[in-house]
Amino acid sequence: MPTLALTLVVITHNEAHTIARCLDSVPFAAEKLVVDSGSDDDTVAIARAHGARVVHQDWLGFGAQRNFATGQCHHDWILALDADEYLSPSLAAEMAQRLPALMEGPAAAAWLRRNTIYMGRPMRWYRPSVGEKLARLYHRGRARWSDARVHESLQFQGSAPTFDAPLHHVNNPTLPHKQLKVLRYAELKCRDWLEKGKPVRMWQAPFVYVLAFVKDYVFRLAMLDGWRGFLIAQTAASYALYKRMRYYEMRHNPGSVAEAEAILKHHRIDR
Repeated sequence: MPTLALTLVVITHNEAHTIARCLDSVPFAAEKLVVDSGSDDDTVAIARAHGARVVHQDWLGFGAQRNFATGQCHHDWILALDADEYLSPSLAAEMAQRLPALMEGPAAAAWLRRNTIYMGRPMRWYRPSVGEKLARLYHRGRARWSDARVHESLQFQGSAPTFDAPLHHVNNPTLPHKQLKVLRYAELKCRDWLEKGKPVRMWQAPFVYVLAFVKDYVFRLAMLDGWRGFLIAQTAASYALYKRMRYYEMRHNPGSVAEAEAILKHHRIDR
């Protein structure tokens, strides 16, 4: 497969078990860049062995880390993947075929469709896990990432084409991984709320849990994926509730921010 003037970017922290698969799934990228924030496993060595240039950057938050990575690329067109994501062979072939024309045109970005593998099997019905559209391919002069600590998004103007074949996502190999991620994501989101001075509305908490569960379990069709769907809906509802409880604690006990940061840095899972 011929290479294209495109950089694959992956931000990592302790991703030794997934980084090789991610990098190898994009054979057409002329450059592969890994921005690592201090892995203490074999992530860096494996990334280099699979053709990546590795740059160290202390963790800045998801949005800022992605924008830093964008500035380190040698090419204007960038494909951003997480270490637990990889292109299907059909998507790699589709991108190799369609990218030359796309890269010569005026588009700022393109959409990919992501399918999720959860508990060892693909989800079949849960809407956010079946064909979820994500803007991950972009021209760095026409798009940039939001500065959010978590749940960052690619910001651009104009229409963008969509690739048809799937991007695969191996979502949380175990429930402990998922629970640690929930704690970390909630901490980052609450820090954003704290900076913005968002009001505390704990009276909403019980309703938030119920509505979040119903939204995912019923309206997003998680119930059709059996017990795995129930677990996804319950985790999403617990996350929605926990964020508000944690934010309440931050506002009433400011010292808890530093204490939580110290303990969570020993159990860091980015994606």
